[in-house]
Amino acid sequence: MNQEAINKEIVFEGVDPRELYGAQSVYLEQMRELSPKVKIVARGSSLKVLGSKRDVESFERKLKQLVDYYLKYGHISREVITQAFSVGISESQEPVADKDTIVYGNNGNVIRARTVNQRMLVEKYEKNDLLFAVGPAGSGKTYTAIALAVRALKERQVRRVILTRPAVEAGEKLGFLPGDMKEKLDPYLQPLYDALNDMIPAAKLQKYIEEGTIQIAPLAYMRGRTLDNAFVILDEAQNTTNSQIKMFLTRMGRNAKFIVTGDVTQIDLPRKSDSGLTRAMNTLRGIEGIGMVEFDKRDIVRHQLVKYIVEAFERQAEREAKPKEAPIVKMPKNNIDE
Repeated sequence: MNQEAINKEIVFEGVDPRELYGAQSVYLEQMRELSPKVKIVARGSSLKVLGSKRDVESFERKLKQLVDYYLKYGHISREVITQAFSVGISESQEPVADKDTIVYGNNGNVIRARTVNQRMLVEKYEKNDLLFAVGPAGSGKTYTAIALAVRALKERQVRRVILTRPAVEAGEKLGFLPGDMKEKLDPYLQPLYDALNDMIPAAKLQKYIEEGTIQIAPLAYMRGRTLDNAFVILDEAQNTTNSQIKMFLTRMGRNAKFIVTGDVTQIDLPRKSDSGLTRAMNTLRGIEGIGMVEFDKRDIVRHQLVKYIVEAFERQAEREAKPKEAPIVKMPKNNIDE
């Protein structure tokens, strides 16, 4: 005997619909293929499901497993959906992260340490409360540090994440940029937003920022604060002066983790000798609880051309640093007869 069809609206909370449905609704289409006995219509943060009571309830249970998985791991993939809608997801079936996995990002993206020095940064993080990570552009030092911060937040090791940068002008004048102070500063902080957008769903990230759980601010805003129960990252530290980096490091409070990242080949200060990063590293080297990781061009994980660009500029700097040989001046011949 056929059961009477019902039409039920299933509301899900804590998940951005774009994350659950996937890019161009590919995940939603997969759910439809795996649930052929029900009709599914998406309505923002809810799904209208039409079918027999048994089939609708079965779909609801599977969807709940999927949402619970997302809330725990922060990502969804085609493999996870297949598992949820076939055999179901249980504790014993949940995937075990490999040793290099740091955190699960958006759209099933796995953020992992990909190079020797990225792995070293992760290892030293476990043993030190203050880390310096220096190296060339594209080596993943800042991205890895932010992944560690997001993991610490998800695992409730800290209550907030604070990301900061010095607002030093690199060929542009800050005062001539349009907008209010926040709009003037956002271009300097955009790389930090980009990394967070890879790891935290947009709606949740916006909520974190509004609540102050994640704070992104210029370095000047750190003065006078004591940062307890926080994971704090200072990016582009090569553009801090000695007094600025000292001010930053002395903000460290109870249960705090600090990571300082920078590239000493990209100093935008008026005088390169004013950079406080190398001074701080030389001063603090060897102190227990402070770790240092020096990235190099082997760690570059951007486009393959970035590595060659870095090498070319290094060769150019070496050529310019070599003292030029003084030209040989020939004395004129003495035409006086002896």
